Amino acid sequence: MQRIVIVGGGAGGLALATQLGKSLGKKGLADITLVDAARTHVWKPLLHQLAAGSFDTHAEEIEYLAQARWNHFKFRLGSLVGVDRHNKTLQLAASYDEAGREITPAQQLGYDTLVIAVGSQTNDFGTQGAAEHTIKLDSPQAAKHFNDRLINACIRAQTVPRAAGSGRLTVAIVGGGATGVELAAELHAAARVLANYGFDHIHPEKDLQIVLVEAAPRLLAQLPERLSESAMRELRKLAIEVHTNEKVVEVTADGLKMASGKVISSSITVWAAGVKAADFLRTIGGDDPLETSKLNQLMVNGNLQTTRDPSIYAFGDCAACQQPDGTWVPPRAQAAYQQAMYLTRALPRLAAGQAVAPFVFKDQGSLVSLSEYSSVGSLMGSLTKGSFFVEGQFAKLMYWALHKQHQLALGGFKKTALITLSEMIDRTYRPRIKLH
Repeated sequence: MQRIVIVGGGAGGLALATQLGKSLGKKGLADITLVDAARTHVWKPLLHQLAAGSFDTHAEEIEYLAQARWNHFKFRLGSLVGVDRHNKTLQLAASYDEAGREITPAQQLGYDTLVIAVGSQTNDFGTQGAAEHTIKLDSPQAAKHFNDRLINACIRAQTVPRAAGSGRLTVAIVGGGATGVELAAELHAAARVLANYGFDHIHPEKDLQIVLVEAAPRLLAQLPERLSESAMRELRKLAIEVHTNEKVVEVTADGLKMASGKVISSSITVWAAGVKAADFLRTIGGDDPLETSKLNQLMVNGNLQTTRDPSIYAFGDCAACQQPDGTWVPPRAQAAYQQAMYLTRALPRLAAGQAVAPFVFKDQGSLVSLSEYSSVGSLMGSLTKGSFFVEGQFAKLMYWALHKQHQLALGGFKKTALITLSEMIDRTYRPRIKLH
């Protein structure tokens, strides 16, 4: 029986394990194993809501063990630390609890086909002080840590005299991409709700100052300019302070220093600028490493096979895949989802020695959520040639639909319908902001 090991339980990795489990594992045609360092999955585009406290992790987290049981694959807890390509084995590090007690020992897994989908992490570009003084919003753990810092800072701000002309609490966000823009809007909405839960002095315009810093000339620099203009217009309505063309050269415990000489004070600093693949991917093969890009991504061919080993695949943010037109697949959730669906169909055929057409990314556009206030986006190819701009309630509906597509891939129609119903019920009695 073919052994397929998938490392990384993100949006793409978990979807692939689920679909392969249904199509191959259920029929006994393959042994599917998913490996991840965490025990639960959270959809990464929701991390800004988790950070702001407007997202209930217990309602949204997917237990890998339960998902594996329901969909005919296995789950192993652990972090990938090495691959022996000659013997086709991978090494997993021991895992530990918060007290330092060992949960699982270091272990070794054999494979016939290895799929690496470990995602990406925030790239601080070696900026002085960034590692010590910022929270990098690239994991559920980091988002929860930020939320704890935010609630504690709000409680603290209740007793700290306000300096003239400044907010009691300042949150600085480095990076004006989708994550930074979405977090800024979500924090503004959260501050309004917090005032109803005893934080009567945390007013989003007067007492909470939100600062967004971007090195590029405009926000959402990778997206159409019209989206940037719309997002900037919405943020200005919310009195969010935006600095473009400002490169951060140093982060301190209480602020940011810019290349221009400008200094911005900050109570909490979030780094949301740039991504890269994990450093360990550069040496994953030991003396015979796989080929990687400057951002540590594994180089893959059109079938998503690594360039130096056809039995090892990589996709999502951790893979560098060049398209026939010379462009590269972007590090987006929709790309990882499309690649997962491609591999669901391609892996059985490639294992049987059959030819498979190369993967081609189909850009369906981009959507940016501005919390309860609005959403903006551009949709491509589905209704018109080229792209068309959407905003407001329709864009919010499309953003919601993307989340439902992810839930459908993991749980099917019936389960997604029940989850949606429970979300509607929850809104009637749960606090809108998580306070612990």
